[in-house]
Amino acid sequence: MSFERPTVPDVETAVLEEIERAGLTTGVGPGARIAITAGSRGIANYARIIATAVRTLRAAGAAPFIVPAMGSHGGATAEGQRALLEGMGVTEETVGAPIESSMDVVRIGTTPDGLPVNIDRLASQAEGILLVNRVKPHVGFRGPYESGLFKMMAIGLGKQHGAGLCHDLGFGRMAQNVERIATVVLREAPIIGAIATVENAYHETALLEALRPEEIAPREPELLDEARRLLPVLPFDPVDVLVIDRIGKDISGTGFDTNVIGRFHTPYASGGPEVTRLVILDLTDVSHGNANGVGIADFTTRRLYEKMSFDDTYPNSLTSTVPISVKLPMVLDSDRLAIKAAVRTCNIRDKSAVRLVRIRDTLSMTAFEISESLLADASRIQAISVAGEPRELGFDERGNLPLGGGR
Repeated sequence: MSFERPTVPDVETAVLEEIERAGLTTGVGPGARIAITAGSRGIANYARIIATAVRTLRAAGAAPFIVPAMGSHGGATAEGQRALLEGMGVTEETVGAPIESSMDVVRIGTTPDGLPVNIDRLASQAEGILLVNRVKPHVGFRGPYESGLFKMMAIGLGKQHGAGLCHDLGFGRMAQNVERIATVVLREAPIIGAIATVENAYHETALLEALRPEEIAPREPELLDEARRLLPVLPFDPVDVLVIDRIGKDISGTGFDTNVIGRFHTPYASGGPEVTRLVILDLTDVSHGNANGVGIADFTTRRLYEKMSFDDTYPNSLTSTVPISVKLPMVLDSDRLAIKAAVRTCNIRDKSAVRLVRIRDTLSMTAFEISESLLADASRIQAISVAGEPRELGFDERGNLPLGGGR
C-alpha cells in the first residue's frame, strides 16, 4: 500500500540548520550543562538527531548529557530506562554524551488547580533542557497536545511520580492535565527549546523543526494535525480477524498504535475500522518483557506469554490506571491455534469468507497480507497493489509463522 511520503533527506543537516535558525545555542555559556531528553519510543533517526544536537551544543561550548524522559517506562527504574534507550540505539557511544539516568524528581511548581509539578532532578539542576521528541496522535486520549513535547514535559520528565500524578484522575482528564502541567514546566524549568519531528506512514522523518520555548505551545498542535494527516490507517472496514505479528514499547506506548487499527483501551479515543477479533503473536526483544497492550487483544501465543515480564509490564498499567492493557487474553500454544481461535469466534456463518488481515506491526503498514475475501475491496482502493497469487500461510512445524513483510 502506498502513502504520501514527505521526507527530510538529510537529518543531520536539518538538525544543524534548525538549531541555528531558532538560535537555540544563543546564551549557552561555556561549560553549561544541557540536558537532552530522550523518550522510550522507536522514533525514526532518534540517535542521529540526538547525536547531532550533542555535537552542536558541544561546539557552542556546552556540556550536553542525556536524561531518559519516559515516565514510568523501563520498569520505573533508572537502570531499566537506560536499558530501553540502549535497546533503541541511544547509547553513550552513538550519541557522544553521557546518559545520566535517575528516577529522582524535584518539585518546581503547582498548576492552577493544585497539582504539584515535578521534573527529573538532574535535568532541573542543568543550565538548560533541550526537548527532543516526535509529535503524533496519542493512543488513549484526544486534545491539542497528545504524544509530543508537552507530554514529554508533563509525564516523561516527571518520571514515575509525574506519570502517576498525571494519570491518577484518568484519561478523561489527561488532555487537561498534560497541558496544565507542561505549561508550568515550560515556565519554571530551564527549557532552552525543542527539536520536534513528525513521521510519515513509512516510519521516516517527514518533518523536523527546532522551536524556541515560546514557539512550543502554539506550534505543537499544528504539528499534531500534520502527524494525524500522515498516519497510516488500516484500509479495510470491517475486519473479522486482524493478526499483528509483534507489539512492543519501541513501536508504541501500548505496544501497537491503536489509532492505526481502531482498537482502543480507553473510551477517550476513537476512530479507525471495526475489528471483531484481534490476535497478537509476539513481543519485540527491545521491549525487555514489557507486553503493555496485549490485554487489548482477544488471543495471543505462548511464546509472547513466556517473554512477558510482569515486573516490567505492570508498572505501566498501575501508573496509567488502565488495567485492561495488561490483562491476559486467551493464550494458545502456536500462531496457527491463535489464528484459528480468532476465526472460530469472529461470529460469521461462512468461515471461508473471513475478512482477515495480517500486519507485521503498526509501524509497518505498507505491506500486509489479506484473505481472498478482501481482494475485491483491495482492487477498489487506488493506493493498494496486489502482489502475488493466493497461498497458504507458511506455518512451520511448530505451527508458527516467520515475521511478516513490513514497510
